[in-house]
Amino acid sequence: MQQTNIPISSLIDMYKRGELRLPEIQRHYVWRAPRVRDLLDSLYRGYPSGSILMWETDEPVPTRDSAISQDTSAFAGRKLLLDGQQRLTSLTAVLNGEQITVRGRRKPVEILFNLEHPDGPPTEAVEVISDEETPYVDDDEQELDDSEEEDASENVFIDRLNRRTFVVAAKNIANQPNWVSVSKVFEKDDRTIMREAGITELDDPRYDKYSERLTKLRKIGDYNYVVHVLEREMSYEEVTEIFVRVNSLGAKLRSSDLALAQMTSRWPNLLAELESFQEECEQTWFTLDLGTLVRAIVIHTTNQCLFKTVSSTSIDDLKKGWLEAKDGLRYAINFLRTRGGIEDESLLSSPFLILTLSAVSQQYEGRLSEEDQALLLHWLFVANSRGRYGRGSSESLLNEDLAIVYRGEISGLMKPLERQFGRFHIEVADIAGRGRSSPLFALAYLALKERGATDWMTGLGLSLSLQGRQHLIQHHHIYPKSLLKGAGFETGEINEIANMAFIGGRTNIRISNKKPVDYLPLIVSDQGETALERQLVPTDPEMWAIERYRDFLGYRRQKLVDVMNAFILEKSRIRSS
Repeated sequence: MQQTNIPISSLIDMYKRGELRLPEIQRHYVWRAPRVRDLLDSLYRGYPSGSILMWETDEPVPTRDSAISQDTSAFAGRKLLLDGQQRLTSLTAVLNGEQITVRGRRKPVEILFNLEHPDGPPTEAVEVISDEETPYVDDDEQELDDSEEEDASENVFIDRLNRRTFVVAAKNIANQPNWVSVSKVFEKDDRTIMREAGITELDDPRYDKYSERLTKLRKIGDYNYVVHVLEREMSYEEVTEIFVRVNSLGAKLRSSDLALAQMTSRWPNLLAELESFQEECEQTWFTLDLGTLVRAIVIHTTNQCLFKTVSSTSIDDLKKGWLEAKDGLRYAINFLRTRGGIEDESLLSSPFLILTLSAVSQQYEGRLSEEDQALLLHWLFVANSRGRYGRGSSESLLNEDLAIVYRGEISGLMKPLERQFGRFHIEVADIAGRGRSSPLFALAYLALKERGATDWMTGLGLSLSLQGRQHLIQHHHIYPKSLLKGAGFETGEINEIANMAFIGGRTNIRISNKKPVDYLPLIVSDQGETALERQLVPTDPEMWAIERYRDFLGYRRQKLVDVMNAFILEKSRIRSS
């Protein structure tokens, strides 16, 4: 194995030219912006940040696309990046101002540099994280509250940020003159940056300090990574074994990622097959990540989810398992949509639920009696709403359920649930103080949808697949957050499920942060009291006053619990009876 030192700027050039490619065994780009921020901070301070592992080969090895755009050249694919993808992709995106592709969407990685950062070692970490994708578009006040530190004054928040050297870009600090985009530092000269920071004279006492710091930041491009290059004579299978060991020791990859790497070394173009199936599922609004598909292959091959068996399982058996897995997953998705009313994976507390349903399809060869379907639905809604696989040891719980399924005992699936949670029905205490992160949030949506809840202005029924962004379902705070905060209510009370209604985006924007006493009468006038009743909102105007908020919560908690319990029982009853 050869060892050499290569500056970051040269590695970026190699990556952009396509000279350095990703082998199929690599996973997708997964870093979130705060990790990119921390990498830049380490490099700026001269801290070590690991090494790079690559393999130079003339062997025709299957590759995958990078998250950044790469050129094609005569040298494309000669060097394969085995370790360092996340760092190099991040640095290319930030230093070159490149957009990255994540989940089919292209977006920049925006990191801001503090020209006025304090000298010395790093201070406390204060993360300013961009909005993350959620199953539902954020609520009625998303455009009114940009600050992540809502309980602190703006001045206090900015003061804390100013003790940082790098932060993830956010609206409330991007316009501060001492903060500059890292990408722009590598794109523009000092004079332009100084002018944008409000410095127009060379004798400004800040000029020299800022200039030195900009120079230091640009020297990140000169940082030399230690690059280990594996010998050309190595086989793809040998290289894959090294890849697995390196990432196992560093705990950088999930077990499913390592299992996928082992499979692809013996199964060319497996990744393309998996991604093709992903696209098929996306057409019905179900997004299944690669980890779920790998688990499905292992389950349908071995009847359990143990990744350690992958290396000792023949490729022929794995391929047979994949064929069965595709059929099982298709059945699971169809069962969720048609029998459960579950339109996409965002309504599931864990993708493991899909895997269990897929195993049921395999065991019963896709032929379930009406009674078995009813039992399976009962298990599904209880397991989903209580978060069966959402806690520790989820893989152990999955294997426990798989053993029951492969014994042909669907009714037996309820016994582990009873041991885990003690009861199947939902009580008021279960939803008090619980918000959208609770698995009960999805159940509330499903139950309200089932009873005919509609948008408060368009009159359209609830669906996550409605056409047009303005109609996408959002969760709306019936009592707006700003009103409740001003009245001294705690965050837990404000963001309760009992304070949420499900309406379209356009309606949500129109209502914005209006008081219930101001906008609910308009809904009644336009759509009738039924529109409120279907969303379990009291029609008595006295209950809309801020002074009655806790009475409102108590009323709606009970109504929601009653409706959710009834929904589970109704959906899971034997329809032929």
